[in-house]
Amino acid sequence: MKRYYLIVAVILAFTFFVNGCVEPFSPPEVNSDEGYLVIDGFLNVGSDTSRIELSHTQNANATAPVSKESSAAVSVEQENGITYTFTEAGNGSYFLPPQKFNTTARYRLRVKTAIGKEYLSDYVEVKNTPPIDNIEGKVDTRQDAMVMQVNTHDPTNQTRFYRWKFEETWQYRTAFYSSIEIVKKAGGDDYEIVSRKEDVNLCWRSLKSANILLGSTIKLSQDVIKDLPLTAVPISSNKLYIKYSILVKQYGLTQDAFEYWTSLAKTTEGTGSLFDPLPSQITGNIKNTANGQELVFGYFSASVEQKKRIFLTPNLGSFPRCNAPDTLTIADALKAPGSTLTNYFGPRSEFVLTTSPYCADCRAQGGTIIKPSFWE
Repeated sequence: MKRYYLIVAVILAFTFFVNGCVEPFSPPEVNSDEGYLVIDGFLNVGSDTSRIELSHTQNANATAPVSKESSAAVSVEQENGITYTFTEAGNGSYFLPPQKFNTTARYRLRVKTAIGKEYLSDYVEVKNTPPIDNIEGKVDTRQDAMVMQVNTHDPTNQTRFYRWKFEETWQYRTAFYSSIEIVKKAGGDDYEIVSRKEDVNLCWRSLKSANILLGSTIKLSQDVIKDLPLTAVPISSNKLYIKYSILVKQYGLTQDAFEYWTSLAKTTEGTGSLFDPLPSQITGNIKNTANGQELVFGYFSASVEQKKRIFLTPNLGSFPRCNAPDTLTIADALKAPGSTLTNYFGPRSEFVLTTSPYCADCRAQGGTIIKPSFWE
C-alpha cells in the first residue's frame, strides 16, 4: 500500500497511515493577554475571490469570543509590479475579487492596522494546484460512519505538498410538522393562532471544517493522493438521512508552508482551530515592520484554489424522534405565545398540539429554511 503524510488537528476515530514517526509536540503556553495578530488567508491566483481574515490570539484560559481586527488596510504587492488592495467585508474579513495575476511573479502581503502597526510577509512564489480527481463517501461499519475521501494527482510531480478545507451541507426534517403558529394581532397586544406562511419543517445546515488537513507525497515516486480521509460523518448524526453535500477545497503548498501548517496542526490539537486560544509560539512568514520580534501568527501563500462538490443520498440514519406533543386548549395556548404549535386537535378543533421548537421548527437545530443556491 502506498503511504503518504497526513496531519490533522484532531484525532479522528479511524487510523491514518503516516510515513514515519511523528514525535508529540509540547510547546510552551501563551499566557499573555497581549492579543497577537493572527492572519489567515492566501492569494488566490485562480478564478475565485481571495480572502484574508484578521483576528487576535487569546490567553490559553480565555473564554471570551475571539477579537477581530477591523478597519485595517490589507494589500498584496507583486514584486516589481502593481499593488492589489483588499476591501473590508466586516468582522475582520477582507476580500479581493478575481484578478489577472502573473503566475510567474512573486507576491507579498501587507497589513496596516487601525492603530498604525504594519505587517509584511516574505515574497512567496505562486504554487500551482492540480484539480481534485474525485471525492467519495465510503461507509465504515466499525465507526458506524461514512468516511469522506479525496483523490488527486499531479502528473508533473511538482505539487507534493497539499492542504484541504471542506464545507458540508445537509438537508433535514423535524419530527413533527408545524402548520400553525401564535402571532400578535395587528395593532394590539392580543395574540391569535394563524396558519404558517413558511415551511419550518425542512432545513439546510452548513458547517466548515475546523481541522488542519495536510498531505504530502514527497517520499513517493508518483505525486498521487489516494483515498485520503477528510472527515467521518456519523450515521447517528442523521446528516446522511435525506441528502448530504460536501464541498472540498484543495491547495498546493510550498515546503515551507507545509512545515508551518504541520507545526500548527500539532500545536492546535488541544484547541481546535487557528482562531482558538493558541498554546504555543508558532510563527510564519509575516513580521511587524517596526519590531521583528513581535509574535505574528499566520503564513501567507499564493496558489490556485481547486474546488469540487458532490451530493449524496445514502438514506443512512433514522427519522428524528420526539416525545408525543402535549395538548392545550386554545385559550391556554394563547397565554403562552412562545409555544411551538403543530396542529389543531379535537372533534371541533378546540385544542392545539404543542411541542418543543427542536421537534417542529428546524431552525432551532441551527439550519435555515432558505434553500442554498447550489442545492440540487
